Amino acid sequence: MFFATPALDLQLFLLINQQWRLGIFDTIMPILSSMGVLALCMGALFCLAIWKGGKRQIIFFLILLTGMALSDFTTKTMKAQVYRVRPLNTLAGTHYVENGAWQTRPTTFVRTKERGTSYPSAHASTTMCLAVLAILLWPMLKLWPLILPMLVGYSRVYLGKHYPTDVLAGWLCGLVVAGVVWLVWKEIERRYLPPKRT
Repeated sequence: MFFATPALDLQLFLLINQQWRLGIFDTIMPILSSMGVLALCMGALFCLAIWKGGKRQIIFFLILLTGMALSDFTTKTMKAQVYRVRPLNTLAGTHYVENGAWQTRPTTFVRTKERGTSYPSAHASTTMCLAVLAILLWPMLKLWPLILPMLVGYSRVYLGKHYPTDVLAGWLCGLVVAGVVWLVWKEIERRYLPPKRT
């Protein structure tokens, strides 16, 4: 790892993970972090979009999936260079979920891992890329899709999987990837897809 955890980063993690806890959050946060739940929601929206919008919607969803895949690949590449250890494997008192049950690292917990996959957050990156591309592809959604990466990013800290800076880096990565995918799509559209006749 090429940097130490900044004091503000650590303090914010401790607030979210160890102090700002509610019973309802303990139920909701694992769901928000579930990629399976996200896949089911996207599948339902995909079917609805095809039913209502036709073949062009298939292209839009392929763009979304391409962006998400590239975002995930980018974060994995970065993780392999940084090796930041996740807070649940670093800090005593961290709350985390294992095998579907909440657990807490004891006060005597000592870090044993030298390498990890905490920085940046792939969940934050993928959902930010998804949200930005959704806004660009379906302008009628306005900025509402941004709620998704905000909630998912918060859940990753709440679950002890990431520090806040991991989430911020993931959001930035997702934003950049979405921008690149969008520019490539617009160029493809300009070159190969004739505009609709009115």
